[in-house]
Amino acid sequence: MRCRVPASSANLGPGFDVLAVALNLYIEVSLEPADHFAISSEGCGAGLFDDERHLAAVVAKSVLGHADFNMHVNSNIPLSRGLGSSAALVLAAAAAAGAIDPLAIAADVDGHAENAAASLLGGLVAASVRDGGVVARALTLDEAWRFVVVIPDLELKTTDARHVLPQSVPFADAVFNLSSLGLLIAGLARHDMFVASSMDDALHQNYRMELVSFARPLLATLREAGALGSCWSGAGSTMLGLCLADSVEVVARAAREFLEAHSEPGNVLVLEADRTGLVVL
Repeated sequence: MRCRVPASSANLGPGFDVLAVALNLYIEVSLEPADHFAISSEGCGAGLFDDERHLAAVVAKSVLGHADFNMHVNSNIPLSRGLGSSAALVLAAAAAAGAIDPLAIAADVDGHAENAAASLLGGLVAASVRDGGVVARALTLDEAWRFVVVIPDLELKTTDARHVLPQSVPFADAVFNLSSLGLLIAGLARHDMFVASSMDDALHQNYRMELVSFARPLLATLREAGALGSCWSGAGSTMLGLCLADSVEVVARAAREFLEAHSEPGNVLVLEADRTGLVVL
């Protein structure tokens, strides 16, 4: 079986650990029965763990109960950049192995229900773990939205990004995020109702700025160039610009010029939302 799933960008500003959108950047995992274990890989992360330590192999083995299979992983999702690479990989591997509930496995292994749900369902989702299970709901996403995705070469592990967050936050910050989240969901559903400040956040982004020295000016540059909103993608280091079609190329060019001016190696992609999610090929 060969399964393809999209990348995802989580949080989207105030939607911390709840919101995520699937993006048209993909990972494919193929699996077929064999007399003994074998794995190969290409693309992002190729060759790092081409043995039974590979996360996809570990997941498939846990589903099948054995390692008598041949697996191939082909990924265009950069690792440790806040684009849901781990959730997508686990989801694809579990599905390729024939898991009954690949979403539950991906959320459990990766720890991010929203990333896994976006990769499974496509589009914009809200997700959470409730009563021991993953609850995910598709939300309306305007067809007009485009995404400028700025991917620095700087890797940032989610565990490191979590480490800088406080154990508690001021009541006012929690209220601010709730109000922003409501406005953001409305604006993502209809671009003419979008409020720029709805992508502002008080729960995680400010605490993480110290981890990516150029994050704050880059987010400002995206908005100044024409993005209607900008935010961290997941835990970073990727930054996201929310755009309409008529401004997306200008914003992307400004992002490339920013990286060059600050001598920061990286890549800038113009992406759309993937609205299909998991596909069995």
